[in-house]
Amino acid sequence: METERLLLIAEDDASFARTLSRSFERRGYTVLLAADLAAVSTLLQGRSPGYAVVDLKLAGGTSGLACVQALHAHDPDMLIVVLTGYASIATAVEAIKLGACHYLAKPSNTDDIEAAFSRAEGNAAIGLTERPTSIKTLEWERIHETLADTGFNISETARRLGMHRRTLARKLEKQRVK
Repeated sequence: METERLLLIAEDDASFARTLSRSFERRGYTVLLAADLAAVSTLLQGRSPGYAVVDLKLAGGTSGLACVQALHAHDPDMLIVVLTGYASIATAVEAIKLGACHYLAKPSNTDDIEAAFSRAEGNAAIGLTERPTSIKTLEWERIHETLADTGFNISETARRLGMHRRTLARKLEKQRVK
């Protein structure tokens, strides 16, 4: 089995994982599927994928960041793309620090992911945005950062942010993302 065409997908949404898997298989990849960190660890025994796509929020409330860390420890040359519906600056920075080569917000497709694999090196010539970050965006990023720190525990996140749990739940409902 050719290492450079072996892809591991860590995604707890079974239908999305199957769709993504079929799409990559049509492009010549051999795909391994895992729903959580334990399944990833099992699949890595005796195998060394060249590529990985990791969802930020895995089954059982497991953080995809722990998965990124384990994959990078297994093979520092593996190209890892984090794919998430819970995008924030804090988790993007942590994903890159832990070994991901790219971080994509959902919805993303196979073309986006494959392009991210080919852009593993940084680009110093990328233009800066002219629009400053809004207060709403900053608030959402802070909420998400705290959510990630608490393992997506709503009550503990609300306590750390100094707000009522129902208030936090309403804010999360307004920003519903997968």
